Amino acid sequence: MDARPYHVLFLCTGNSARSILAESILNRSGGGRFRAFSAGSFPKGTVHPLALELLDEDGLPTDGLRSKSWDEYAAPGAPPIDFIFTVCDNAAGEACPVWPGKPAVAHWGIPDPVAVAGSDNERRRAFRAAYRALKARIERFIALPLASLEPQALKSALQEIGCAAP
Repeated sequence: MDARPYHVLFLCTGNSARSILAESILNRSGGGRFRAFSAGSFPKGTVHPLALELLDEDGLPTDGLRSKSWDEYAAPGAPPIDFIFTVCDNAAGEACPVWPGKPAVAHWGIPDPVAVAGSDNERRRAFRAAYRALKARIERFIALPLASLEPQALKSALQEIGCAAP
């Protein structure tokens, strides 16, 4: 690897909650070794207020977070992406753009907290559960010896992380 940090793209259909949470978590937890981005196939155009509230409560950065299309990261001049993680089942099944550079790809499906109906407390619990699951997977990811793993071992490790109970 060259001197730049690993670039990680989290994908979800709407890019309003799970992928946004993951972007912020990795940018804080990655210790400068990673630069995280998020995007969606059909972005909602806004970040869900409960996602921003949760990130604020936990002291994670929210500046610059926005709901955007994954086309931004497949376009010329986009940062080269090393890893792509789909965090919703819909995005995992969609036809993705052709990503330059052959990034490692894995599915890390997390239940959608936006889909939870109920009281504000029930919805906040759903967001907190998604946050905890993403944080646990990201912690396992950043602990991997990325530079020394052979491609097949890396692929297996990333898939195992995605299969871990949320």
